[in-house]
Amino acid sequence: MRVLLLPLAVILSGCVSTAVAIVKAPFQIAGAGVDALTTSQEEADRNRGRALRKQDEADAKDARKAQKERLKAEKAEREAQPY
Repeated sequence: MRVLLLPLAVILSGCVSTAVAIVKAPFQIAGAGVDALTTSQEEADRNRGRALRKQDEADAKDARKAQKERLKAEKAEREAQPY
């Protein structure tokens, strides 16, 4: 009798873990859906910081471009003036 119970217990333990996985699956799927649709405060802060850095980089690039154009215009003006 014991010889039959040991393999049966091993087989059933696999069934129990499978049953638990099947029961938990809908809750895990629903949780993943909620996580996908919502943004945590940490994610919002990170995204806002990223957007601010990108905007700062774009502003700095525009400022460098404007400075370069201003210097080029001043140089052209100096060269156009007769001595």
